[in-house]
Amino acid sequence: MGKYIEMIRIRFLMMLAYRTNYYSGIIIYSINIAAYYFLWSAIYGGKEDIEGLSVIQMTTYIAVAWMARAFYFNNIDREIALEIKEGKVAVELIRPYHYLSMKTMQALGEGIFRLLFFSVPGMVIVSLIFPLKISADPATWGFFAISIVFSFMINTQINLMTGILTFFLFNNDGLIRAKRVVIDLFSGLLLPISFYPLWAQSIMGYFPFQYISYVPSMIFTGGFAGSEVWNAIMMQFLWVAILFIPIQILWVLAKKQMVIQGG
Repeated sequence: MGKYIEMIRIRFLMMLAYRTNYYSGIIIYSINIAAYYFLWSAIYGGKEDIEGLSVIQMTTYIAVAWMARAFYFNNIDREIALEIKEGKVAVELIRPYHYLSMKTMQALGEGIFRLLFFSVPGMVIVSLIFPLKISADPATWGFFAISIVFSFMINTQINLMTGILTFFLFNNDGLIRAKRVVIDLFSGLLLPISFYPLWAQSIMGYFPFQYISYVPSMIFTGGFAGSEVWNAIMMQFLWVAILFIPIQILWVLAKKQMVIQGG
């Protein structure tokens, strides 16, 4: 376990060396949040709430969704694809660690860095500019913390599967781009799931995307309460368990037919 913890530390230090990129990222995310704030203010027009969310809750939802994305977002699918193309994966597979676990720990190190140097200062800055509804309930913060950890795990598992598919497709750049668009659209990052038509909500219920962004954001804003919070977190846990199975199957098949393109 020690070597995986060291990977978290190394990736954290690597990100720290280029932290200027994330300071500028705070500004970019703040601009995004500002644009959505003015857009939703115009949409609400004078209405007290839409689909159970007030305009302040919606502003908070947007801010939390984008700042949480900084924690769960990673590019390990692109890293895996590049290592396969360049032939580096052959060396990685003979090293004394599990390749997928190593990638997960690297993603976690990056996520911790983003959380500390991006999400936290970003939320402080945004809260000074826009009206946000920040809960003082320790239970809400606790459930939110658990939820974004599961968000990270689900998003990372999807990225692992996308990266592993490079073993079979050899070039999956298009799939990686499509995956990112699908996650941003159907995770609730751009639009809360409750705003979609009922038939679309029913379909999205069969996929894990809404448990990446929508669930933690709704927990933080108070959109979920009581048993809804527990049910949402249990569904996140269930999806983590479900996604573990295809990852293992794909990984076994991928190693059997590995073809090195570079090297």
